[in-house]
Amino acid sequence: MRALDLAIIVLFLVGMPLLGMAIGGRQKSSTDYFVSEKRISWWVVCLSVVSAETSTLTVLSVPVIAYMATPAQGGMTYLTLALGYIVGRIIVSFVLLPRYIAGDLVTAYAFLGKRYGNGMRATASVTFLFTRLLADGIRLFATAIPIKVVLAQYGITASYWVIVLALGIVIVLYSFFGGVRAVVWVDAIQMLWYVLGGIVVIWVLAGRLPDGWLGKAADVNKFQLFDFTSSPLTGAYPFIAAFFGGALLSMASHGADQLIVQRLMATRDVKSAQKALIASGFVVFLQFAFFLFIGVMMWAFYAGVDPVKDLGLGNKDELFAHFIVNDLPSGLSGFVIAGILAAALSSSLGALASSTVTDVYERVRKTPMTDDERLRHGRIWTLVWAGLLIVCAGLFASSNKTTADPIVVQALGIAGYTYGALLGAFLLGLVFKRVTQVDAIIAFVTTVLVVGFVILGVKFAGSTPTIDFAKADATRKSLTGWWNTPLGVAVTLVVGGLLSLRHSRGVPVRDELDVQAKA
Repeated sequence: MRALDLAIIVLFLVGMPLLGMAIGGRQKSSTDYFVSEKRISWWVVCLSVVSAETSTLTVLSVPVIAYMATPAQGGMTYLTLALGYIVGRIIVSFVLLPRYIAGDLVTAYAFLGKRYGNGMRATASVTFLFTRLLADGIRLFATAIPIKVVLAQYGITASYWVIVLALGIVIVLYSFFGGVRAVVWVDAIQMLWYVLGGIVVIWVLAGRLPDGWLGKAADVNKFQLFDFTSSPLTGAYPFIAAFFGGALLSMASHGADQLIVQRLMATRDVKSAQKALIASGFVVFLQFAFFLFIGVMMWAFYAGVDPVKDLGLGNKDELFAHFIVNDLPSGLSGFVIAGILAAALSSSLGALASSTVTDVYERVRKTPMTDDERLRHGRIWTLVWAGLLIVCAGLFASSNKTTADPIVVQALGIAGYTYGALLGAFLLGLVFKRVTQVDAIIAFVTTVLVVGFVILGVKFAGSTPTIDFAKADATRKSLTGWWNTPLGVAVTLVVGGLLSLRHSRGVPVRDELDVQAKA
């Protein structure tokens, strides 16, 4: 790798934070810092939403899914999830978004505070904070993979800890100074960059693949879209589990996760937020297909060899970075690596800070904060969460060699523990009008415990469930992770609904935001 590539990467890492700080400008209020005074165009927010959920996990790991897929699994069955994502976003757009925006809220969990009380609001917010910390820790670690490969070309051996520290500093700069406006605009620009990088990869690969590679890929089911044959309980992407689970996972991630909701609240009105969210679902589907196709092309280029055993890589998620560094021409290689980094620099720090300040700290403090105090604490917590994120990413880097799952699957697996409870809490308040705060908290905690027990302790020998906390193997498989969110929603609704029967049939709990949304 030549100096030109390194120069492009350094220019990108320096230029993006400066651009974000320039776009963000000076933040005059906490509302400006957290939701940008609701002035951002819907198409910019759409691109930001896609960039926020994509990150380096998609760019590096989704091609590996298609590359490693066996004929029985099918190379494109991951797209079943994306179809579910579209359905889930449509539901969120018309069920939850009007309540958030009509209520003039700063976080999604303020809705729970209006519906139940501050106890439920704080419970959900704290759950979001730690779930997001773990998931984004993996995302930041994923970003360090291509940088480590690049530095190795110059004989520089840098640990993942050092790399994630440098990346964390880059991310915190524009998040701290520019607020959500800087985050949203940088996201949109970075998305265009990494898509252009993917186009460069396809263009280069297309000129190097052997004749007949498409036919060979089709013969081993690399283009198979749906899986109707594998077990719906333990298969990788069985249609029912992936589609239904993807829909509820999308409802949770885009309706109950402040990372995405904060961006949607920065639009001008409900219709703008709805357009941004629904359009993002179709963009994500096309994006998944795009990177899966790159994975199939790499499978043809490398003749399907094992990335670890045959290419000597540290783990299979290094495959795409290995191709970019070793097989792309100088200049193009640097441009594509910068695109991968672009996918990683989408910041969740603003979402973490806004939820901490407005949902937790201000509730614990119990005395109203001035706007200046809220803005100051928002910036302080941006720095605190940046430090925690760096530590979390470093810990994941230290442990990643012991797992066989692609990092994108690991990240979604973390969300599986809590997403069902989070989404279930929102739906519970809409479906059962007599549910109280105590009912909701009991249902929430019960759901997290039940889902955790199922993930860690339930194994299947064929279709027969057993209780076994040992690691899954070829004869005993865990329940496919796409059922985790539907299971969590079901447990929350059942437990909360049954608890609500204790209360009289008098006047139901008033849903203030429901009234406002219908006004």
